[in-house]
Amino acid sequence: MASAAAGCGPALRRPCALAYNSAIVFAGSIMFARLPLYLRLVRMDKPIGSLLLLWPTLNALWIATDGRPPLSLLVIFTLGTVLMRSAGCAVNDYADRDFDRYVKRTAERPITSGRIRAWEALAIAAGLALVSFLLILPLNTLTKQLSVVALFVAGSYPFTKRFFAIPQAYLGIAFGFGIPMAFAAVQGRVPVLGWVMLAANVFWSVAYDTEYAMVDRDDDIKIGIRTSALTFGRYDVLAVMLCYAATLAIYVGVGVALRFGVLYWLGWAAAAGCAIYHYTLIRSRERMACFTAFRHNNWLGGALFVGIAAHYAVAAM
Repeated sequence: MASAAAGCGPALRRPCALAYNSAIVFAGSIMFARLPLYLRLVRMDKPIGSLLLLWPTLNALWIATDGRPPLSLLVIFTLGTVLMRSAGCAVNDYADRDFDRYVKRTAERPITSGRIRAWEALAIAAGLALVSFLLILPLNTLTKQLSVVALFVAGSYPFTKRFFAIPQAYLGIAFGFGIPMAFAAVQGRVPVLGWVMLAANVFWSVAYDTEYAMVDRDDDIKIGIRTSALTFGRYDVLAVMLCYAATLAIYVGVGVALRFGVLYWLGWAAAAGCAIYHYTLIRSRERMACFTAFRHNNWLGGALFVGIAAHYAVAAM
């Protein structure tokens, strides 16, 4: 406040200070009034996306620490996951602002509907990414280096839908980069297991995001967006189930390699049951059933994590 009034003479210093304070209050009131729109932009009203990122990250954190993750790392990776997913949503809506208006499900998103300007979305994304990076400052150099790669992948994903036949695979890398980062933060390196788990996440992401893309198939054909649902065509259901099978097969290998006990296999069986249930939903290719299958993947990911966490909890007794 003092610096703002420094350029005024003694007689004007008080009016200058009042004007400065009024401007700050006015700007703050505008930000507060627009807060619901900003929260919608970053999908805070739809936490399913954050959970789909969080489960694989927690799997890696539990395995890397033998089931004893420090509270500090839990907080850093949980908050970082939510923040980066939110930043990714803002970038995605910026990139798709000229396409979303032609899709019924996305036509009312804040940017597309004109209630938020494009530059606001980019500013919010940059701010969230910055806060996320500040969270990992106490961690080692490798983790920070991997975070830069993760930021690039997450920021560039929305644009791959213009040319990449299966952008969901690229999304799987973006959504799963918390896995190698978790191993790096704990062990100072990323073992082969970390990359194998990232591969499992790519297959899982292709499965659930193809279900999501099946909802918008007709609209995507009209506007020329590339999605796995269009690439797989009439083999879309088969492709989804093969991706689930690959994900579960990799986690069989993880369980065998780490000599996990019966609780892990119960969690794995529950995840497999979820995948089978998803087949019953998507085989008719009905829009809302496919969307239900997509959302239900939260339970599949949660089942795998509970199995891993339960194994380590019992082993520690």
